[in-house]
Amino acid sequence: MASVVTAIDGFIVNVSLPSISRDLGEGLALQQWTVDAYLISLGALILVAGSLSDLFGRKRVLMAGLVWFGIASLLCAVAPNGISLEIFRGLQGIGGALIMPSSLALILSVFSGEAKSKAIGRWTGWISIATISGPVIGGLILAVATWRWIFVVSALPIIATILLMLKVGKIDKLEPGAQVDVPGAVLCAAGLGLPVFALIEQPILGWGNLTVWTPLVCGVIIMAIFIWFERHTKKPMLPLSLFAVRNFSTGNIATLAVYAGLSISSFSLSIALQQISDYSALQASLATAPVSIIMFFMSSRFGKLAGRFGPRLFMTVGPLIAAIGFLTMIRLHAHVDYMTDLLPGVLLFGLGLSMTVAPLTTAVLGDVRPNQAGIASAVNNAVARIAGLVAIAAVGVVTGSHLSLDGFHHVLALIAGLLLVGSIVSCLGIRNSVSLIRP
Repeated sequence: MASVVTAIDGFIVNVSLPSISRDLGEGLALQQWTVDAYLISLGALILVAGSLSDLFGRKRVLMAGLVWFGIASLLCAVAPNGISLEIFRGLQGIGGALIMPSSLALILSVFSGEAKSKAIGRWTGWISIATISGPVIGGLILAVATWRWIFVVSALPIIATILLMLKVGKIDKLEPGAQVDVPGAVLCAAGLGLPVFALIEQPILGWGNLTVWTPLVCGVIIMAIFIWFERHTKKPMLPLSLFAVRNFSTGNIATLAVYAGLSISSFSLSIALQQISDYSALQASLATAPVSIIMFFMSSRFGKLAGRFGPRLFMTVGPLIAAIGFLTMIRLHAHVDYMTDLLPGVLLFGLGLSMTVAPLTTAVLGDVRPNQAGIASAVNNAVARIAGLVAIAAVGVVTGSHLSLDGFHHVLALIAGLLLVGSIVSCLGIRNSVSLIRP
């Protein structure tokens, strides 16, 4: 429930952007910053939030994030103008940052072995359902009410989640004398936030703009200082020893490749279907609905199998099947036949993704010590989000200023190549350690 709250928010809000712009009257800039304010605060603070989850407990931080997110959602619903809406969306992003790593860390601290892998699979399945249901729910709300009700409705699941959380007993074993690494938190927020801002603005302003280059370079420098500081401080918020865990470091490299491909696919496929094949926005969103449906039913099963046999096989075969699915879509043309030209690739993509995501999460986090689950989850979330931002920013290099049919074919080949890299990295680097396999 907690993860669905944050997953559904972006999609349900995106549908409402034209209505927000018409009502508040501030044009494209308001639409962009309604999205970007959330993404920047979320991206900047997710590692900090993961560290807080380890220090003060998953339940406590998750509850704080839910209450914060709910209040910020209601503030968005009553925002009197564009500036206030952008500020409240930034506050929502802070709540989202507190929720995301804590919700997954909660699973890691309660389950173990095969049960943990199955639970992670169920977690990813519900997020996929949130992904597909967000635009539909948003469209239904806008058909009968104003955009403000979008934010009210997105706050309602939080009430149910808090009631469920109140029934959860004490699960966190906190270390005495826990302290927040304040300098590290500030450096981390700046080091992540500035590049996220640059990558979000790049498609609009271009690589040559100082507004893009300056925060990007400054962010990279600050992140280097952050890593140096974490290496030398006594109680770092990001223990660099995490990266000595083979499956954690290798799994994050695989995450970088796989999620870059997935981000490009979700971005480009919808545009291509509408611009090249004359699909409506609703038809384009429904065209990939089988992916989420397959994930909902299959993710927990593959997660359970990964817990039984280890994640390596699934992380190797899954991206490979998904890559083949995208290569079959190269037959897509202006007069696409959905059943023959698109659906086979979509089904292969859904199957491959279902085989990949839960075992990938299990591999990355399975060998991490329980008291570091929050920061480890946050690192993996941050890697996935940065991969998506970088990949989408790079699409223009492949397609040029306009997504033509030939350009889309090149994009499909790029997606398949990235997934293939994820498969190879997993095959060579992931180990089926004893802690990941049922005794």
